[in-house]
Amino acid sequence: MNRYALCLIAAMLMVGSNVGIGKGIVAIMPVLLFALLRFVVGVTVLAPFYRPAQIRRVSRAEWRNLFLQALFGTFLFTLLMLYGVQRTSALAAGVITSTIPAVVILLAWLLLRERPSRRALLAVALAMGGVLIVNVARSSGDDGGSLFGNLLVLGAVCCESLYVILSRRLTQTLPAIEICAYTHAIGLLLMLPLGLGAAWSFDFAVIDAKTWALTVWYGLAASVFSFWLWMKGIRHVPGSLAGVFTAVLPIAAAAYGIVFLGERPTLAHGIALACVLAGIVIASMQAPAKPLLPER
Repeated sequence: MNRYALCLIAAMLMVGSNVGIGKGIVAIMPVLLFALLRFVVGVTVLAPFYRPAQIRRVSRAEWRNLFLQALFGTFLFTLLMLYGVQRTSALAAGVITSTIPAVVILLAWLLLRERPSRRALLAVALAMGGVLIVNVARSSGDDGGSLFGNLLVLGAVCCESLYVILSRRLTQTLPAIEICAYTHAIGLLLMLPLGLGAAWSFDFAVIDAKTWALTVWYGLAASVFSFWLWMKGIRHVPGSLAGVFTAVLPIAAAAYGIVFLGERPTLAHGIALACVLAGIVIASMQAPAKPLLPER
């Protein structure tokens, strides 16, 4: 395995572990405050890319697309994901989040009229079957998490998938790192009034050093590290293999939930995860295409 494949694996490990890290943090601080801090960390690190000369070159149409990407891919995604993991298990959230490649295929069919192959439709069916199994397990008393929490995570998946579709055109005209920087700046502006409202009445004394460190790490991993690793790796790995590496995401989320949060995997989780991973592999056996999950 070459170093570029390792970059993709490392990116997905960060994204998957962030599911569990976020669940632990929102148990201590309000979701809106944590979401704001995530953007503050990201924008601070991405500050060198806010160059006036480059910003002036962005067209009005590109800014409109950037706003939509920020709205769905950073602002709404962050809120739905954090409120979702607050109400469901990291195991369930990991399975649901791993359906992003399948949802991208489905939304591309519905919104862009890109007709999927039979292989792609099978991948979508397997992924959605995994989500259904998680929720059936919940209703039968197994640890499938909260239905509302699972739906919120599924909403985050839809937002991230919209981000992927919107980015297909924008990446042809703007460097990927600038897209990341601009969308996070817009996300910070959108989150600012909500986060400041939550911070006003919050007692910061309850946050210990470990939680502060995890908050900084979450912001760095979500906004910078995973994005850079994914983009570095995908340049040298065939696009047809991109979906295979996203299989690391639910495994990392499940491992974090088991090791650090004390969650117990069940047969339903195993079956659901197998369905989703099979769908990812099947989708990745199609002709080479753009990455299914360009990280932010």
